[in-house]
Order: sequence, then C-alpha cells, then structure tokens
Amino acid sequence: MAAVLQQTSAALQRRTLAVRGPSTPVSTAIRSLPLRSSSSIAALPGALRLSRRSAAVSVPRLRRRRGGAIMMDTAAGSYAQALADVASSNGTLEATINDMEKVDKIFSDEGVYLYFSNPTVGLDKKKDLVREIAASSDLQPHTANFLNILVEMKRTELVQEIVKEFEACYNRITGTEVAVVSSVVPLESQHLTQIAKSVQRLTKAKNVRIKTKLDPSLVAGFTIRYGSSGSKFIDMSVKKQLDEIAKQLDFSDLVGSLVS
Repeated sequence: MAAVLQQTSAALQRRTLAVRGPSTPVSTAIRSLPLRSSSSIAALPGALRLSRRSAAVSVPRLRRRRGGAIMMDTAAGSYAQALADVASSNGTLEATINDMEKVDKIFSDEGVYLYFSNPTVGLDKKKDLVREIAASSDLQPHTANFLNILVEMKRTELVQEIVKEFEACYNRITGTEVAVVSSVVPLESQHLTQIAKSVQRLTKAKNVRIKTKLDPSLVAGFTIRYGSSGSKFIDMSVKKQLDEIAKQLDFSDLVGSLVS
C-alpha cells in the first residue's frame, strides 16, 4: 500500500504541474483530475447506473435494520449498496472490500482529496488519474468504473463515507464481525488468527475480519474492539495493568504530607 500511495502521489504531482502552469498557485492546481466520458455510465451494470437525481440525495433519513441498528439512508449509502449489488452478482465481494480499503487509504491523502475536489481541474484529467490509480492499485474494472461515476457526478467527497457504508453492506451480506486490534508492534499472523477465533466464539459471527492499528501508548500487549460501533472492548495491554497498579498504590496522602 505504501508503494501505491507513492505512485499515486507521483502521478498527482505530475498532473499538478501540468495543470498549474507558470502562474497558477500549487494549492489551487492540486484540486482536480480525469475520468471517462459520460457514455461509460451507459455501459455499466444496471446496479451502478445511478441517476443524477438519486446521486444528489443529501438529506439523511434514518432507516432501521434488523436487530434495531440504525443506519443513515444517504447518497453514500445508496452508492455503497449499488456497488455491493454488483459485487454480489459477480461474486467479487471479497475482492471489492479489499479494493475499497485501498481506495479509502488513497483518498485519505489530502492532496488526492483536494485534487479531485478542485473544480478548476478538468473531468478528463480526473479520469486519467483514476485510471492510473486503478492500474497501480490493481483495482477491479467495476471498482474503477465506480470511481469514474463519482468523478462524473462530482461526489468524490463522499468516498470515505461510501467506504464505511460499503463495509456495513459487506458485513451484513456475509455475516461478518469486524474486530479492531491495537498493539505496540505488529502481531504475528497466528496471534491474529487466535484473536479472530476468540471473537467468533464471543459473537457467534459467521466470519471475523481483523483490522490492525499501532498504538505506542499501550506499552505492550494489545486491545480488541468489536461489536456494534465498537461497543465491546477487551484490554490486554500493559498500560491497563499499570493503570490498575497505580490505582491500588494510592500515594496521594503521602505526597500531600511531604508537601505540607
């Protein structure tokens, strides 16, 4: 992924220089990129041929899922569901969730986000960058087409929200529980497998996906967060143990007597 981000950054820099010209500020030139012609939409699978009217939805409505969980019925949710429908129909849900994780990391880069958001950058240039991103990230054709639609509809600002909604669709379709494991250093694959099995026993989920994060403040050990909106938390870190020891060894009275 680091290599992909570097390639994207290099491509973005080249396009910024080409768009900027000698008198245009860099900060302004960074905000645009290329795609395909609008005719490409007609060739997409039905689930992705979203109308401009549906794409313009911006007022959130609440919709209740099974089990009482509430999700926002927004443009991001509509796009995510359309992509999930396509991925389900062609049997590429696993590959598509991996694609969307790559897209999320790429668009978390401020330079990339601003470039696609820049109204002064032409549509063709933005589509060209999408093609470069798709090639360097090895995205599936329907994922690349999906990004092209967002560019044409001028909705790239929704990318990261769409990723979240797509993950929710994926989890619902596949019966998957997501567990976020934080540790000071990367854990070995066998340890992550053990954690996944433990979470599966606790949740009775059909599948478990592990996401990892590095957190130096933990000192050692790890934490696991899972459940609806991360409501369940298991703390196996040294930091927790040190905090508990600190509570047990309350020296406040002693310190106060020494100060007075």
